[in-house]
Amino acid sequence: MTKISLTRSAGRAGLAAAAAGLLAFGLAAPAAADPVRAQYTGNAETGATVRMDGSNVGTNLFNLRLEDGTVLTAYCIDLETGIRSSAWYHENEWANYPGRGEFAEPAKVHWILQNSYPRKSAEELAEAAGVDNRHFGDEEALGATQAAIWHFSNGADLTGNRPDGVTEVYDYLVENAEELPQTAEPDASLSITPESASGEAGGVVGEFEIATNATEVPVTLGDDVPEGVQLVDLETGEPVSTVDDGDTVGFTVPEDAEDGTASFSLSTTATVQTGRLFLGEDPDKATQTLITAEGGEATVSASASVDWTAAVTPPTEEPSEEPSEEPSEEPSEEPSEQPSEEPSEEPSEPADDNNTPSLPVTGGALAGLVAAGVAALGAGAGAIYLSRRRKAANTSDVEG
Repeated sequence: MTKISLTRSAGRAGLAAAAAGLLAFGLAAPAAADPVRAQYTGNAETGATVRMDGSNVGTNLFNLRLEDGTVLTAYCIDLETGIRSSAWYHENEWANYPGRGEFAEPAKVHWILQNSYPRKSAEELAEAAGVDNRHFGDEEALGATQAAIWHFSNGADLTGNRPDGVTEVYDYLVENAEELPQTAEPDASLSITPESASGEAGGVVGEFEIATNATEVPVTLGDDVPEGVQLVDLETGEPVSTVDDGDTVGFTVPEDAEDGTASFSLSTTATVQTGRLFLGEDPDKATQTLITAEGGEATVSASASVDWTAAVTPPTEEPSEEPSEEPSEEPSEEPSEQPSEEPSEEPSEPADDNNTPSLPVTGGALAGLVAAGVAALGAGAGAIYLSRRRKAANTSDVEG
């Protein structure tokens, strides 16, 4: 497909990179395990060139070859991205559309696919649109159909008035496209979601949902499934050998199982229906997103696996025959967590209790006691001196 313009494409490159980044980091809806894969192998048909928003764009139906060799045809729903040669694609849901267009009304795109070329021949399409033009053929029918799809997937409009009936058929498709409910999205050919799970022995590990348009799809257990481990229907608890659309299954693992793994796979012939989305597998190499114009029967497969760890059993405590030790009454040797008291700056008051020894005398009180002692010594010395004077006087009188 020819790009509308290099300027417009470059201006939206950041948006495409961001969308691819979100898809790569798993922010879109979960992808199914082992999705149906297909490779772009060239163009199936070339349609009329159309003018979208003032720029000429080529139109094509693309070939998608599935891994089993089945070839499907598809339209582009990503106007601003070119298709990459030999690109690999995988089947996916409408909600996971990562392209540069908004894909705002996928149900209307699905209506167009069911009511236009190649599901309807050019003659049938022209009659439905009321076009009586001998120049209107397969190329014009393809071009008008692709233009109507881009109108809803990218918000682009067919401009100019063509004399070959393309404009009339485009208007007919856009005006009559019905707002189908989301349940109109075609079922997946075969998928298992999620692709892996982990758990612990002693219960059910994994909750895998099956999506398919086939019935009674046979289940094959992997060689790694240990004895005693079973794949069961989570609703009934019964072992399963086949599954259908909407079933949920998981592995029951015995409580005494050691660390281990188990897997299962599905394989069947299913229909890849018209309206299924195909996304480029490599987020680092952008290629336009495709939607199937014609479905086909194909051999499809899917698989999923689990791993678990052994159950942790708490040790059994036997009762002790010895009496339990009494708690120690000795004070703890650890320092108290209470903060130490600040020393008081005021002297302590003497105790009133006569039996309580007094505290040592210090400071001014000691100085007073020393002075009293000195005075007492002085008085004693004076008394001795006076006594000696009197004795001496008495002796003198006797002698005279």
